[in-house]
Amino acid sequence: MEILSLEIEHNLPGKETPTAPESDENLCYRRYGTEIDGLDYMYVKYARVWIPDPEEVWKSAELLKDYKPGDKVLQLRLEEGKDLEYCLDPKTKELPPLRNPDILVGENDLTALSYLHEPAVLHNLKVRFIDSKLIYTYCGIVLVAINPYEQLPIYGEDIINAYSGQNMGDMDPHIFAVAEEAYKQMARDERNQSIIVSGESGAGKTVSAKYAMRYFATVSGSASEANVEEKVLASNPIMESIGNAKTTRNDNSSRFGKYIEIGFDKRYRIIGANMRTYLLEKSRVVFQAEEERNYHIFYQLCASAALPEFKTLRLGNANYFHYTKQGGSPVIDGVDDAKEMVNTRQACTLLGISDSYQMGIFRILAGILHLGNVEFASRDSDSCTVPPKHEPLTIFCDLMGVEYEEMAHWLCHRKLATATETYIKPISKLHAINARDALAKHIYANLFNWIVDHVNKALHATVKQHSFIGVLDIYGFETFEINSFEQFCINYANEKLQQQFNMHVFKLEQEEYMKEQIPWTLIDFYDNQPCINLIEAKMGILDLLDEECKMPKGSDDTWAQKLYNTHLNKCALFEKPRLSNKAFIIKHFADKVEYQCEGFLEKNKDTVYEEQIKVLKSSKKFKLLPELFQDEEKVLSPTSATPSGRVPLSRTAVKPAKARPGQASKEHKKTVGHQFRNSLHLLMETLNATTPHYVRCIKPNDFKFPFTFDEKRAVQQLRACGVLETIRISAAGFPSRWTYQEFFSRYRVLMKQRDVLSDRKQTCKNVLEKLILDKDKYQFGKTKIFFRAGQVAYLEKIRADKLRAACIRIQKTIRGWLMRKKYVRMRKAAITIQRYVRGYQARCYAKFLRRTRAAITIQKFQRMYVVRKRYQCMRAATIALQALLRGYMARNKYQMMLREHKSIIIQKHVRGWLARVHYCRTLKAIVYLQCCYRRMMAKRELKKLKIEARSVERYKKLHIGLENKIMQLQRKIDEQNKEYKSLLEKLSNLEITYSTETEKLRSDVERLRMSEEEAKNATNRVLSLQEEIAKLRKELHQTQSEKKTIEEWADKYKHETEQLVSELKEQNTLLKTEKDDLNRRIHDQAREITETMEKKLVEETKQLELDLNDERLRYQNLLNEFSRLEERYDDLKDEMNLMANIPKPGHKRTDSTHSSNESEYTFSSEITEAEDLPVRTEEPSEKKAPLDMSLFLKLQKRVTELEQEKQSLQDELDRKEEQALRAKAKEEERPPIRGAELEYESLKRQELESENKKLKNELNELQKALTETRSPEVTAPGAPAYRVLLDQLTSVSEELEVRKEEVLILRSQLVSQKEAIQPKEDKNTMTDSTILLEDVQKMKDKGEIAQAYIGLKETNRLLECQLQSQKKSHENELESLRGEIQSLKEENNRQQQLLAQNLQLPPEARIEASLQHEITRLTNENLDLMEQLEKQDKTVRKLKKQLKVFAKKIGELEVGQMENISPGQIIDEPIRPVNIPRKEKDFQGMLEYKKEDEQKLVKNLILELKPRGVAVNLIPGLPAYILFMCVRHADYLNDDQKVRSLLTSTINGIKKVLKKRGDDFETVSFWLSNTCRFLHCLKQYSGEEGFMKHNTPRQNEHCLTNFDLAEYRQVLSDLAIQIYQQLVRVLENILQPMIVSGMLEHETIQGVSGVKPTGLRKRTSSIADEGTYTLDSIIRQLNSFHSVMCQHGMDPELIKQVVKQMFYIIGAVTLNNLLLRKDMCSWSKGMQIRYNVSQLEEWLRDKNLMNSGAKETLEPLIQAAQLLQVKKKTDEDAEAICSMCNALTTAQIVKVLNLYTPVNEFEERVLVSFIRTIQMRLRDRKDSPQLLMDAKHIFPVTFPFNPSSLALETIQIPASLGLGFISRV
Repeated sequence: MEILSLEIEHNLPGKETPTAPESDENLCYRRYGTEIDGLDYMYVKYARVWIPDPEEVWKSAELLKDYKPGDKVLQLRLEEGKDLEYCLDPKTKELPPLRNPDILVGENDLTALSYLHEPAVLHNLKVRFIDSKLIYTYCGIVLVAINPYEQLPIYGEDIINAYSGQNMGDMDPHIFAVAEEAYKQMARDERNQSIIVSGESGAGKTVSAKYAMRYFATVSGSASEANVEEKVLASNPIMESIGNAKTTRNDNSSRFGKYIEIGFDKRYRIIGANMRTYLLEKSRVVFQAEEERNYHIFYQLCASAALPEFKTLRLGNANYFHYTKQGGSPVIDGVDDAKEMVNTRQACTLLGISDSYQMGIFRILAGILHLGNVEFASRDSDSCTVPPKHEPLTIFCDLMGVEYEEMAHWLCHRKLATATETYIKPISKLHAINARDALAKHIYANLFNWIVDHVNKALHATVKQHSFIGVLDIYGFETFEINSFEQFCINYANEKLQQQFNMHVFKLEQEEYMKEQIPWTLIDFYDNQPCINLIEAKMGILDLLDEECKMPKGSDDTWAQKLYNTHLNKCALFEKPRLSNKAFIIKHFADKVEYQCEGFLEKNKDTVYEEQIKVLKSSKKFKLLPELFQDEEKVLSPTSATPSGRVPLSRTAVKPAKARPGQASKEHKKTVGHQFRNSLHLLMETLNATTPHYVRCIKPNDFKFPFTFDEKRAVQQLRACGVLETIRISAAGFPSRWTYQEFFSRYRVLMKQRDVLSDRKQTCKNVLEKLILDKDKYQFGKTKIFFRAGQVAYLEKIRADKLRAACIRIQKTIRGWLMRKKYVRMRKAAITIQRYVRGYQARCYAKFLRRTRAAITIQKFQRMYVVRKRYQCMRAATIALQALLRGYMARNKYQMMLREHKSIIIQKHVRGWLARVHYCRTLKAIVYLQCCYRRMMAKRELKKLKIEARSVERYKKLHIGLENKIMQLQRKIDEQNKEYKSLLEKLSNLEITYSTETEKLRSDVERLRMSEEEAKNATNRVLSLQEEIAKLRKELHQTQSEKKTIEEWADKYKHETEQLVSELKEQNTLLKTEKDDLNRRIHDQAREITETMEKKLVEETKQLELDLNDERLRYQNLLNEFSRLEERYDDLKDEMNLMANIPKPGHKRTDSTHSSNESEYTFSSEITEAEDLPVRTEEPSEKKAPLDMSLFLKLQKRVTELEQEKQSLQDELDRKEEQALRAKAKEEERPPIRGAELEYESLKRQELESENKKLKNELNELQKALTETRSPEVTAPGAPAYRVLLDQLTSVSEELEVRKEEVLILRSQLVSQKEAIQPKEDKNTMTDSTILLEDVQKMKDKGEIAQAYIGLKETNRLLECQLQSQKKSHENELESLRGEIQSLKEENNRQQQLLAQNLQLPPEARIEASLQHEITRLTNENLDLMEQLEKQDKTVRKLKKQLKVFAKKIGELEVGQMENISPGQIIDEPIRPVNIPRKEKDFQGMLEYKKEDEQKLVKNLILELKPRGVAVNLIPGLPAYILFMCVRHADYLNDDQKVRSLLTSTINGIKKVLKKRGDDFETVSFWLSNTCRFLHCLKQYSGEEGFMKHNTPRQNEHCLTNFDLAEYRQVLSDLAIQIYQQLVRVLENILQPMIVSGMLEHETIQGVSGVKPTGLRKRTSSIADEGTYTLDSIIRQLNSFHSVMCQHGMDPELIKQVVKQMFYIIGAVTLNNLLLRKDMCSWSKGMQIRYNVSQLEEWLRDKNLMNSGAKETLEPLIQAAQLLQVKKKTDEDAEAICSMCNALTTAQIVKVLNLYTPVNEFEERVLVSFIRTIQMRLRDRKDSPQLLMDAKHIFPVTFPFNPSSLALETIQIPASLGLGFISRV
């Protein structure tokens, strides 16, 4: 059971209910203290309890020490850390209520709590509402709904779909779950249902009722096209506008009660609805309290006053009218009254209220507003008048169509009738105002009734109602400072409803105990029948009120006195206030309420002056107004919309009796209280006749703050809504209930291995007897264990202690192991550290010694260095001084010596000059003297010579000297002659040598001359060089001088430059830093710009893709809608046909879902299927290798040809048999001759027949092997099967050659036999040769020789033929060998040439050339191999043809050649075998059919083709190929009518098949594959270049020539889209029941998930039972889907799209259920989900579908599972979650975190602050606010072009298709 909170024991007799909050809490404490008797042992240290608190109502505290019996004080510590001493009541010594374990906090069902009491309920609701943002909670059979004051995304159609069909306990609490339970029970139990929604104003009753009705309208649909469900929903805005208003507690408060019966037919589809209303608050029309408004419709009218059609109403601002301005709050925040008016008018139109009636309603409402502005002027104290031509009244009369004077008169007067006369009496101003207000209220009430009646008419069911679900939206218990008649009626109704609720709860509890066979002891529960009797019994409050209303001078005071006299001190539930005589107090089930008697009588009588009503009825211009009052006298009440509302329609029609004229007035006088009591009795009868479902709405605070929980206000409502009584009833018995399996799974840890038995029930019994010694604390039922309050908490404590002890032991062991490891590691580390430390210390000591020694050495050298430095400094100073001094002295001496030296030089030069001058002068004088002297001496010698020459002696002396000289000269000449001769000889020799030498010398001279010239040139060059050197020297001097100046300038410039460089460097560094900054900024900006551009590009690309997908999806959705409308149109047409053709009596009507066209073609032939089955009975394996289709089709073609040949041979055999019979008839006259030889020949024929059969069997086996092993590796040339085929064909040909020889021999023997058996009587007709043979026959020996001779002759001829053929073959082989030798030679030469060319090339070119050559060689080899392959194919075909010919000849031999042949023919015609090969027909890939056979073609190929029967053995896509070949032939004939007819028939046929068998996956998959293949064929052979790229030349020849079928391609594409969507719906329907069970509920990894205590509504067990779906079931189904699609030859890309869609459905449904199930949001469930997802990914890998995008569709589910498992504590965790969960929306992330529930106490809950952190981090993320994924979403499908390599001319049509009427062309 569940626990909302009901304060029931407040009202027990003898107990007073304090009004102060503290008293309330003490009362609760006393009540719940009794529940924990016997649980004293639970009050131990650290146990948590609840204590009363004036602010928070209940506070949590923790025991600081164990409680011992007798203790008067409990030592407690509050949660904020404050210590407290809690004093127990000395009388009762009741302990405070215990707090539930944290693991149970936040449960969906309050009955899952171990301790059932008010604080536990309040705390659980608060945790769910504040922390988890969950507004719904189960409390047994009650759904508690807390108003969040915020729009939540939990009411969309996706949520409705998620709850549809689910068990109530399997999903999180929701109003949709209650609605689904009611709908399901109505269908299952065939019992009417009721949903009772209650709560105080502002708690959300109307919204809850509205959502319940929306759920019914969505899940059930309507039985007709009248859109009843839309009308039911459309009634809400109308009723809200005329019945809802703003109050201080609620902006949209329903001021009336309503009970809506939604009617369903036998198929449980909505067919209509009916509404009953109760207690409309009429007083609001004329009065509103502060901050309140009138009914919404008035403000909507004022806001729309500017509309043209409303100009005549003369409306204005709401503040202008008295009836709309009293509250001072004409506007509601966030509500646009003008927009709401549009919605109201649209709803009226939808419900059939015409525009004229709508304007009439608005006229009446505007008239009420103007009537409120009518003012009265007092003439005296007893009379008043309306001012003349009063504008408001004038407008009112114009609108109502009544006379102004008449209305003004009766507003100020009334008619009094006595027994004898009637007179008119004026009334005072106050009475006139009251009468005006009463008239306005009466008009509005009647208008309200009229609208309700019209709504009911619009919702009235046109067919018989089978069942209904009622939704009761009624006011909750109300108590205000001033409570009047309305509150009295409301609380009276709640008393009745509470009584019904208590009885229902008690009944359910009793049924549960009886079903489980638990002993049932009667439990006392509070029955509020005394309070109901006080109100409605005889002499009760209502009776006294009605009696007082009948009294002439009855008043409120006199009625109060009657109440005091009748009930005071006599009824414990009735009290009188101390300070008032005009009030009374009633103790209701929820609280005490004080009612003020003032106004009770007036409101109960509800008086309206009849004259005013008559004036309104007399309206001639306004037809609607009299309609409001025309049925007043027929109803029970003068105003059926009085505070009691309109009277509900009863089940049985009550005919009003024709009474006396005065009866109507009596009926008219029935009071409001009496009417309300009657209507309430009818309501209770209706509710008691249905199965009720309860929704209790709670208002969390009075300020309408979102998600703010006021404990005081909440607990007041919980005590008032009647659920705590449920808890008390449940807690008095056994509130906690577990199934045996759940108990075993949860408390397995408390059992030992020996305690576990195969019988779970006995195991649980044995364990419980050990754990709980008091057997009264539990009971064993048939399927459940029942525990008393607190026992589950005790078991949880034991379990937690056991787990804690186990954890401590594990921790102890692990910590010990860790500490030992740590100790060993530390010891080892310490030893190592010591070793290193000691080594370090030794090294340090050695280093210290070295340093000491080094220090001493350093000191020594330092001191030496200091002394030396000081010495060197002193020495340097001394030397410097000496140097300076000596330098000074040396310089002085040098200056002196320099001066002396310079003076000496000067003196020397002067003296030298003087001496030279003197010497020159002296020398000049001496030379002059010598010249003078020598001249004188020469002159003297000349004189002497002149004298001697003149003397002879001179000549003589000269002559004597000459003779001597001549003699000497003669001698010398002789000697010289001798020498001359010798010299001549020498000269001749020398001339010879001279000539040679001369030549040499000449050459030397020439060389020298040249050298001389070179020397001259060199000299010239030297001179020029010298000149240049001189110039250069000069320039050098100039340069040196310039250099000096430049160096000086350079030094100066260098200095300036250095300064400048330093400055520039500084500037450069600054510029560099600036440049680096700028570069970095530019780089960052460029990177940012690049990233931005990339992101923008990616986003734009994604956006374009999304737009494309959206457009494609929109188009495909339109196609889906079109197909739905088309199906609907077909259904309607069928229904019309059925209506037109009424079946005759006895005719059985067919199913309406099948059209008449379908029934024409839906017969099945079992005989045909049985005959077709033996064709190929073997089912293809799941994994087939891809088939070499060309080879297979060629073989199939050959086999078909063989079959045709066989048929022709059979025909010929029949003819031969007829001839043989005729011959036999002739032979019967002949005597049997040579029977032995004929018998021998027949044996030979039999042997040949057996051999023929053997060959046929081998051929069939080959065919079977080829069809079974369909892989290109098997059928490729060179493969084993191919070689076996060739070998067998070779052996067959050899065998046939041998048999051919035998046949020839037999033929010769048969000829001879025929010659031998010719009758003698025919010898007159014989030729000469016949006579010769007859003569030979007479000689027996000679006859045998002749036969042998003939046989040998034929044999020789045969051998000669064979020899010639062999010779010819040898010659051909020789020629071929020669050709090969020649080609090899040429190849060799070419290779040599290439080699020579390559050797001349560089290495790189050589490599390239060799590669090119190798490529060429391989290409040639490939071409040769292809030619060989073609030759082999030709050989195979030739051998097959020979095989057919041989088979034909053998067949001829079987018949024999016994025809009647003339002997002349036998002799003249040579008998030799002749092979006549059959010419193979060249097919064009077209199929021809007659126009009248078109329907037959569609019927056999489409309508009656079954994928599981015949089609499974066909080539994939064969129907598509056949249809296209037919289209090709029609195109070839240029017959556009035939093309159009065939394509239209094909499309319609496919649609019919899918409509008939659209729920069969294989059928839909088969036709999706064939439709796509047909579409691809139309593209491939369309002749468009884009589609012809992959075609062979032969395929290009098959292109369409006359018609462009692009439009039909679009139609086929649309059809394929529709088939795809249907396929998705089929697989979704198949997968849907498996997903939640297999992905979430089933424990794939056993033992990981724990089972928590559950409440009344048990969830589906996660333990796998028989018949439940598991993950293996899903994978098996996926395998089945995949194998079927592959078998049908579906395009791989299309398979990927289907798989992606399947995985999306799995992920979306799983995630949606996860988001709606709090029990599934745990760490262990996250592990299960991730394992299941990994299994699905493994399936994708096995099927090579990882690139299909299917894995990405599971990303939200994967991230949700990861979110359940990651840490959820710190900010780093929040950042990681935000970055990880990018595929989840913010709402989904927050929802998962809110729902996260620990299964064990060791798991930690998610803190609210952490969730707030996540929300803050994700606030900038722009994603959809939608919570659930759209599981119905279908990805846009595309059909990538996939051309076929299959040649059309090779396609054969199986006989199983029954298409013998079409022929290949």
